Amino acid sequence: MSGNQIHKITIVGGGTAGWMAAAKLSQQFKDRVRIQLVESEAIGTVGVGEATVPSMRVFNRELNVSEFDFMKATNATFKLGIEFKNWYQLNHAFFHPFGGYGAPVGGLNFYQCWLQLCKSGYKSNLEDFCLCIQLAKQNRFAQPDIESETWLSRYNYAYHFDASLYAAFLRRYAEERGVERIEGKVTHVSLHPDNGFIKSITLDTQGEIEADLFVDCSGFRGLLIEQTLKTGYEDWSEWLHCDRAVAMQSVNHSELTPYTRSTALAAGWQWTIPLQHRTGNGYVYCSRHISDDEAIATLRNNVYGEHLTEPRVIKFVAGIRKKFWNKNCVALGLASGFIEPLESTSISLIQTGIDKLLIFLGDLLIDPERIEEANRVNELEYQRIRDFIILHYKASQRDDSQFWRDVRHMSVPETLQAKMNAYKLNGSFVKYEQESFLDASWISMYNGFNIIPDSSQANLPSEDLPKVNELFNKMRAAIRNGVSYAPTHSKFLHEMGIM
Repeated sequence: MSGNQIHKITIVGGGTAGWMAAAKLSQQFKDRVRIQLVESEAIGTVGVGEATVPSMRVFNRELNVSEFDFMKATNATFKLGIEFKNWYQLNHAFFHPFGGYGAPVGGLNFYQCWLQLCKSGYKSNLEDFCLCIQLAKQNRFAQPDIESETWLSRYNYAYHFDASLYAAFLRRYAEERGVERIEGKVTHVSLHPDNGFIKSITLDTQGEIEADLFVDCSGFRGLLIEQTLKTGYEDWSEWLHCDRAVAMQSVNHSELTPYTRSTALAAGWQWTIPLQHRTGNGYVYCSRHISDDEAIATLRNNVYGEHLTEPRVIKFVAGIRKKFWNKNCVALGLASGFIEPLESTSISLIQTGIDKLLIFLGDLLIDPERIEEANRVNELEYQRIRDFIILHYKASQRDDSQFWRDVRHMSVPETLQAKMNAYKLNGSFVKYEQESFLDASWISMYNGFNIIPDSSQANLPSEDLPKVNELFNKMRAAIRNGVSYAPTHSKFLHEMGIM
């Protein structure tokens, strides 16, 4: 190590996090930095994160990876959002789309106008004004027209994919750009005696490996960031009660839906993620309210179609590493923290972690002030996502199990309470730094949980309401018409040549 200049980067751990980091770093630094990735085939990965948010498209685009090649290699399907079943109440469902609602009304915010109209007696479902939702409900998919100037046709999409296949896909990409893969388990980590930086790692397959920067992608154990550097962990289980997940795969038994399904159960929730070749299933639960054996049995009973794998239990503690960047070590993925995958943020947090590394290591120098700022914005990003996830539990009206009674009556972080208070007053949205979910996402949650503001900010004259009503009817008709032209999700995949 020459001063704080980076000449060599060693990534410890493969999987999605490790190979995403290797791919992006190899593209960014090309021949300027030597990059190694150390992994052991004997060590498994969690590998259940198969649903994403639209930023995944940005990551692939920045790597100059074609959508077709990516989807073909990873058995991917499209995702328009998430359906939430039984979250508000039993036998109730709502949708969180990757798109907004309606179009401005004479320069006024659509949602505020819709609120005022509803308070005057207008009866309509907010979801009728979202093309993204209506496509999903009819199991249809079409890529948005990026040239369109029509608000109603604006939406985004993400993917479901096989995380292990994606890691293999990125491995090929990274190795073509000079990344060296080394097989082996880390048996020892050495520190510089003068500054406590990581000096080297020792593998069971060979001797000592030195580097200037280490990227910890070793999963929950945090081999470097925690076991070696003793960084510490901030536990959020007082708000996020789930601490286990059981996962298994099954044969597809029905048409491929262009959305993830989240179904609330007695002690947590179940995910259903359709890929081309199989379905990913899992039960995220609170071990205080259900045993592992009971959770496994529940998931088995709820999974339709032939079971391809045995259920696997994963233990976790919701929270965040107190520093994701400590000295010359950056933690990504599960090594940096964990928020349950209710909104598919696990892979996006890997992506934004890599972005922060590149931003604050721009000239390949380790600078303490930059590290401090990187840690600050990373903590804020995690907190914003945490609050959004907590809302899903706090807003539920279920009273049929102790788990749901506990989360309904728990206190929440002040940042979330301030958002809820402002919204309940007049539909206002409090925005903090490093927000991951924008207004439309919060609207989806509030509306889905039947949280209605006390007043509207639109202040439309009463004589204008019939005209607005007519305009709304035209919006709904335009959306219905647009949906009718879209093929089914499976047909679209076949037409693209992906299936």
